[in-house]
Amino acid sequence: INQIEIAGEGNMNVVLRLKTQKRSFILKQSRPYVQKYPSLAAPIERIAVEYQFYTQMLNHPFFPKVLYYSTEDHLMLLEDLGQCESLISLYREASISDSLFKTLLSALDKIHSCSIPKDYPKNRGLRNLNHQHLFILPFKNDNNFSLDTIQKGLDELAAPYKKNKRLKKQIEKLGERYLKQGNTMLHGDYYPGSWMMKRNQLYIIDPEFSFVGFKEFDLGVMAGHLLLATANTNYLERICKEYPTSINEDLVYSICGIEILRRLIGLAQLPINRSLEEKQRLLSMAQNFILG
Repeated sequence: INQIEIAGEGNMNVVLRLKTQKRSFILKQSRPYVQKYPSLAAPIERIAVEYQFYTQMLNHPFFPKVLYYSTEDHLMLLEDLGQCESLISLYREASISDSLFKTLLSALDKIHSCSIPKDYPKNRGLRNLNHQHLFILPFKNDNNFSLDTIQKGLDELAAPYKKNKRLKKQIEKLGERYLKQGNTMLHGDYYPGSWMMKRNQLYIIDPEFSFVGFKEFDLGVMAGHLLLATANTNYLERICKEYPTSINEDLVYSICGIEILRRLIGLAQLPINRSLEEKQRLLSMAQNFILG
């Protein structure tokens, strides 16, 4: 090993680039906490979920190849994709090309069309953690998270959504559905931080949240982030129209709404630069998606 460097901004795991005299690798290791928030416990076996996901995706070009996996050490060596650009830049650019949109939808269809092995991990530990941050904590008045430290006035903006009993009841129902076993293999965290571009090739990474659930979850999360980036509802409409198999559109809208809400008033904040007025419009729109 000639050089070791941090490879990207990993939230959940340790992610390093190892350069040797022959080639370079990506080393990824899970630990019993969230790498970005060490005080936040997380199931260490999540790396096994990611390994299983990549194993099912061997014949598709959107995913890096696994070169080595150690159950005992909770680590993987992945092929180094080289100098890729994270599509976190979409939040800054506030736009997405038509070709990229179609490729992202096609890649998701490839995941959802995959046959599911009987021993595919249920990923209960990470799903329970994600459930808290998606469906519970953003809507609690006493969640010990001051939104005003993110943007002055955001606490006041969030208050009506934390007090809306009808909204919270509907979100609770959707949370219960998220925790149930479904019939489709999901990526589980299909957002710009998991999308990488190298020249014109799209790569999908970080599938540690993968589980067998309902495909509308991935579709709704994707839609939520495209709306957060662009504020253009056409992307949500197009996802429902252009996805190649039948879906429950109301469910896609609801998950989209929850993802927008939790990213604006929850712990998992994004690098978006929007005024309180813009966030108010997004929050109101998201609530309408959920309540109909």
